[in-house]
Amino acid sequence: MRLLVIDTALGACTAAVLQDDRPLAVRFEPMTKGHQERLGGLVRDVAAEADGGFEALDRIGVTVGPGSFTGLRVGLAFAQGLGAALDRPVVGISTLAALAASLDDGDGPVAALIDARRGQVYARLFRDAAALGPDEALTLETAAARIAALTQETGRPTRLVGSGAAVLRQAFPDMAVGAVDPRVAPSAEALARLAHAADPAACPPRPLYLRAPDATPPSRLPGQPRQPVA
Repeated sequence: MRLLVIDTALGACTAAVLQDDRPLAVRFEPMTKGHQERLGGLVRDVAAEADGGFEALDRIGVTVGPGSFTGLRVGLAFAQGLGAALDRPVVGISTLAALAASLDDGDGPVAALIDARRGQVYARLFRDAAALGPDEALTLETAAARIAALTQETGRPTRLVGSGAAVLRQAFPDMAVGAVDPRVAPSAEALARLAHAADPAACPPRPLYLRAPDATPPSRLPGQPRQPVA
């Protein structure tokens, strides 16, 4: 299966064409903003580099979150529009599942963690590549407790991956963990494996928001007078 995978949910902009999980063309640019300006060019480049272009694609995979509110919308809108134009299925991929799948192997306990700020991480725990629950927004204390419990249960140190890994390690320097991989985004190969295995009916390209956005709507419209202070 030939796949186009797109990721704009975290700290990078990724576009890649893969045959199953064999990369044909990959573009990866670390960035915290500006995904909208770069994504179209990256997708154009990988489609041109891979033999067959857009018409050879069988499926499109896109990260659905958790992650940046703006970044998620950029990737999802682009993937859905391209899927509609090409009449190709579009499947949604959890960023946490993709981070865990980016490690060299799926052996042992793994905690995929994204820095959610405000003393929280987005987290999902895995054992031998099997998810142990849904994506969640957890306090650092709760995440640390769950990781410690998983380590005790398996008898093996839990590996940490994602931008939240360093945050948790800094908050709990004495916590016993395995290797720490603070990568800012999942690999293209991991995205492709998950997109290939996904059931389009069960994995729609819909954003996964685990908490309300930090931004708040304006209290008054332009030109409206300010409300008097009581």
